[in-house]
Amino acid sequence: MKKTFNNAIITGGSSGIGLALAKQLASEGANICLLARDEEKLAQTQQEVQSLSIRKCQKVTTLSCDIRDYAALDQALNNWLSDNEYPDLVINSAGVTYPGYFQDLELSTFRWLMEINYFGTLHVCKYIVPGMIDRGYGTIINISSQAGFFGIIGYTGYTASKFAVRGFSDALRSELKPLGVQVSVVFPPDTETPQLAFEEPLKPFETKEVAGTLHPMSAEDVASETLRAARKGKYLIIPGFGGKFLYKLMGIMGNFTFTVIDWLIQKAKKKMNSKM
Repeated sequence: MKKTFNNAIITGGSSGIGLALAKQLASEGANICLLARDEEKLAQTQQEVQSLSIRKCQKVTTLSCDIRDYAALDQALNNWLSDNEYPDLVINSAGVTYPGYFQDLELSTFRWLMEINYFGTLHVCKYIVPGMIDRGYGTIINISSQAGFFGIIGYTGYTASKFAVRGFSDALRSELKPLGVQVSVVFPPDTETPQLAFEEPLKPFETKEVAGTLHPMSAEDVASETLRAARKGKYLIIPGFGGKFLYKLMGIMGNFTFTVIDWLIQKAKKKMNSKM
């Protein structure tokens, strides 16, 4: 039987994959709460998502909140729940990236990445999970990244935060599955979003050479594959053929993976030096 989602909270819902997920869910009749920081952007997105509603009583609401601040998040969600139904779906899509060589990145950048990507996901789950346990059902979808299972040059800060999301999701799944609550973790590839456009000029040359061989997926395709797999109860969700192939290949190759990565980086460095 196909799982349906009636009430969804989506962090990072004002752009990128979060917005694509919101649009698809709205077009299927779900009530949506878009949670992000930028009030102006949220207001514009709310109208965009609301226009896709298929039921007269369908609601698209917004919450302007910084998920790094648990006290503020707690208050915002408490206020929202006083007028809305408890979510049966929570998607943690809020995330940031900042590539660069490790020695060039500020310590504050590492903290910023971890606070939003990992602790933001943790904070939302910390608030939502008790209610899902009480009800005996619910679905949580945490958006990691292919950098959450594959460490690559130029992404020491981002990769650490996305590996943390994966490790947290692994453990949370084990705890919540016996209680009727589903946890899924998603590993999107490069996706056509404002975030990808932001990071492109910041990527080291080797990063572009090693990771830039695959064409980015559209946010809409990532959203469709994510929801389709989540409805089937899948835990690991890897949109796109390339990501699935890489994940399986790493399992087969084991430690030899690092030998291949080293070869690709050396090849990229030679190419970079030849251009200097």
